[in-house]
Amino acid sequence: MIDTATLHAPATPSAPALVLRPWATEDIPMLVDVFRDPAMRHGTGAAIENEADASRWVQGQQRGWAAGDRFGFAVLEQQPGSPHVHLAGNVVLKEVAPGKPSAEVGYWTAAHARGRGVAPRAVETLTDWAFATPATGSVQRLELLHQVDNTASCRVADKSRYRLEGVLPAAPPAFPLEGHLHIRRRDT
Repeated sequence: MIDTATLHAPATPSAPALVLRPWATEDIPMLVDVFRDPAMRHGTGAAIENEADASRWVQGQQRGWAAGDRFGFAVLEQQPGSPHVHLAGNVVLKEVAPGKPSAEVGYWTAAHARGRGVAPRAVETLTDWAFATPATGSVQRLELLHQVDNTASCRVADKSRYRLEGVLPAAPPAFPLEGHLHIRRRDT
């Protein structure tokens, strides 16, 4: 079992600090609320409609940590002076395997947090952790994939210093359109 980590992204002039931590049962109500957004259900392919669905999803994230092959983080915002946190998104390092030199980065952002720099800051924080932590072994290259029509993800990749490497063919039904492959290497 891999020890979990809590990561931090500092506040910016226009956005509060972020806390990235492994998913916990306390996140279930916030997760259900975030998935009321039709764009979330469409963009992620996850079917989270109630607390039972959210509980299964969180348990899957926790199994990934226990296995050491998937490291999912809830991205939380806390407004200065407030004891309450708001779920702003998710970042995940997946397809981690011993001796495998690459892994994939994924993310989503809650509707209320979009357009405020949450995703790039969270991806950058996860990337720094992925290259620094012994939990990921020999990872030298991170991949960020998205469909070609997802211009917001292209902007996130660019802001997070992931270089466009190429275009991938469509793979229906999961990926009905071509995709962009962005990469970031440990030394960049």
